[in-house]
Amino acid sequence: MSRILIVDDEEPIRKTVAQTLAGEKHESAGAATGREALEKLDGESFDLVLSDLKRPGMDGLELLAAIRDKGLDVPVVMMSGHGAVEDAVLATKRGALDFIQKPFDRDRLLLAVRNAVAHGKLAADNRALHTRVVGRTKMIGVSEAIKDVRALITRVAATDARVLILGENGSGKELVARMIHEASSRAERPFVDVNCAALPDTLIESELFGYEPGAFTGANKSVAGKFEQAKGGTLFLDEIGDMPLAAQAKVLRVLEERQVRRLGGQKTVQVDARVVAATNRDLPAMIAEAKFREDLYYRLNVFPIRVPPLRERKADVPVLARSFLAEFCSSNGLPARRLEEGSETRLAGHAWPGNVRELKNMVERLAILADRDQITEADVAKVMSGPAGAPSAEKPAGGAVADLIVTCRTYEAFKEASERMFLEARLRANDGNVSKTAEELDMPRSNFYKKMEKYGLK
Repeated sequence: MSRILIVDDEEPIRKTVAQTLAGEKHESAGAATGREALEKLDGESFDLVLSDLKRPGMDGLELLAAIRDKGLDVPVVMMSGHGAVEDAVLATKRGALDFIQKPFDRDRLLLAVRNAVAHGKLAADNRALHTRVVGRTKMIGVSEAIKDVRALITRVAATDARVLILGENGSGKELVARMIHEASSRAERPFVDVNCAALPDTLIESELFGYEPGAFTGANKSVAGKFEQAKGGTLFLDEIGDMPLAAQAKVLRVLEERQVRRLGGQKTVQVDARVVAATNRDLPAMIAEAKFREDLYYRLNVFPIRVPPLRERKADVPVLARSFLAEFCSSNGLPARRLEEGSETRLAGHAWPGNVRELKNMVERLAILADRDQITEADVAKVMSGPAGAPSAEKPAGGAVADLIVTCRTYEAFKEASERMFLEARLRANDGNVSKTAEELDMPRSNFYKKMEKYGLK
């Protein structure tokens, strides 16, 4: 069953069309003006717009242009009582899918509707597929801050300059790196990413530089490192601030000499990889504490890009939330959900310490728990308060522990739930800084990452 918006300044025509569509199990809504139609399109989801071409105020062609300016992909079919060939040609040139002459032939109307709805569904399926393939390289947002980031990406992507991306966890640093790669002349070559914080100190050099047989216990074959794997493409060094000093010195040498020597090897290999690095750490402060090499910092910091946290670009929250909601529902076979204005306002007012990653998790949770097409402010408030045993920023941890004692049926369940709660609380207290949290807990960083992966902490 499809939902169709009928736009005509004559109420009898709107009623006639609605009755005809109802006979084919279509739902419909009416709008007397173009402005009213745009308001309905902003708040509701439609599979097709049937619009009169000639009417006072905003006519059909102006409405069509406004729909496209808003980025809405809903199909539009024009209706006109004049029947001029020029009108039909102009409407289709401007993007209308079909043109129907008044008075309507019932079969012609239903055929046009059927074809337009099918076309729209096919286009939506193609967009969903495209999103799954390249969605990670799309930066969504309307704020001036995010527009500035996109402009910087466009400028630096045209060069081979090294880039240092700065920002909090979950703000989208990897997305920026991928967009730089995709917009560069190296886009057809590999994009290789390395999380420097997730690798134990003993393995980071073998990962970056590769190794030869006998280089260490268990090394029984030649393995190319990440610098070699990224040949002709981009090497993304994520969380560069967590790289050990010994590895920093070797990375600096590779950047200066543009060649690498595998562990246990005798010959050098030329490398041609653009290096993009990212960190959530204050590197100048680390330099002052002798925890990061100053010479490496200046080698990497040729073109800095700061990704603002979500709390500094609240205008992007509703846009991101709608996008995440549509993507999640489509890819998981869920009915389409819509966020009411109050729910978007509630989301925009949250601090989002986990940034975009936290927002995406929240929206996916809302999509799963919603039992209606509309997600209300009350739904958002309920999810933000957290289920029993899963505290959020709005729920004191003490009450959650008491809930765990009541709700967990086994010791193992209680142990895992309380461990997850504890780790999440410590991460939040350190603003998501993984290295600092692991150090405070006296836990190897690689082990802490495994815990994060186990409990889905981001």
